[in-house]
Amino acid sequence: MTSIRVALPLHLRNLAGVEGELSLEVGGSPTVSAVLDALEARHPTLRGTLRDHVSRKRRPFIRFFACEQDWSHEPPDAPLPEAIVQGREPLLIIGAMAGG
Repeated sequence: MTSIRVALPLHLRNLAGVEGELSLEVGGSPTVSAVLDALEARHPTLRGTLRDHVSRKRRPFIRFFACEQDWSHEPPDAPLPEAIVQGREPLLIIGAMAGG
């Protein structure tokens, strides 16, 4: 098991009933998909907010950032960067904004 730090936006922290950064135990290869599986298992109220229930695709206004890089369009099973895996950096989950 690998401990992954996750930072959620305020509205998702409120929905999950948590404060601050989370630490999630992820089995197997640490990927965005594995982190989301662990997050939804620990906080079922988040199911469907980050990715579609059926297709498991990322919701349009959700973004994932790892080591200052946008991972939103990376394959969900791509291994996360070593700094995330080693706990030096959190995986950031951001609610994107639209409009003008």
